[in-house]
Amino acid sequence: MSDPQEPIQTDEQAPQPAAEGASSGDQASQVQKERDELFDRLLRKTAEFDNFRKRIDRERKDFTEWAAADVLNDLLAVMDDFDRALAADAPSSAQVYKTGVELIHRALVDLVRKRGVTPIQAVGAEFDPHLHQAVAYDAVHGAREGEVVEELRKGYMLGDRLLRPALVKVAKAS
Repeated sequence: MSDPQEPIQTDEQAPQPAAEGASSGDQASQVQKERDELFDRLLRKTAEFDNFRKRIDRERKDFTEWAAADVLNDLLAVMDDFDRALAADAPSSAQVYKTGVELIHRALVDLVRKRGVTPIQAVGAEFDPHLHQAVAYDAVHGAREGEVVEELRKGYMLGDRLLRPALVKVAKAS
């Protein structure tokens, strides 16, 4: 019988017998191996999460640019209308209105420039199918073959991405 003064040990408190044939050195190396595997898993999961976060940030930025590109394309059509209106001859009595239209046009140009939109310089450049859309080929004296000789509609870039190609006339060999 046990002494009533002696505390009773439960199964959880009782010392665990060593596995048959396993020494404490083997147990320590196994625990260290398991710890290393868990640490490796932690590093991998941390790297996966970091990559996930970067991908989500990149996708969010791409989506924002895509949404902005849609609205900016609509604004570019309005800018084209302003360009045509300003290019038209106006009688002297309409100069006050023309000045107002110029101010509005300038404000619109500044707005799209602040959003990262830049015009493509087409006339005089070598035809580039990534930036230009050829709508006509014409033999032009003094122009080299493949040179953009006329811009029919301005093209624009949004950062380093093509927003709208320039519609151009290209010189061909005579």
